[in-house]
Amino acid sequence: MSVLYAFVGRVAAQIINPIILLLAAAAFVLFIWGVFEFVRQAGDVSKRKKGREAILWGLVGLLIIFGAYGIIDMAIGSFNLSPNGQSTIENVLLPIHQSKP
Repeated sequence: MSVLYAFVGRVAAQIINPIILLLAAAAFVLFIWGVFEFVRQAGDVSKRKKGREAILWGLVGLLIIFGAYGIIDMAIGSFNLSPNGQSTIENVLLPIHQSKP
């Protein structure tokens, strides 16, 4: 079973973390772009609406990503699912050789 836990820990650290980081960065960039468009095109109602929509979808994306982290953390704590012997999401998603003591 320890091999499975080590594999899950490595998959989380090497695949899932970069994907989540990339999605969070994309949502943040979308939010910033929406703010930029909203301010830059303040005189045009249709452009302002597009900027407002970009802001909304950027915030929704960030909310979903941070909500996923919260759900994963609750599942780890509730069901004692810690593949590398750690008890929080920050430590579980770190590679096994870089885990905090």
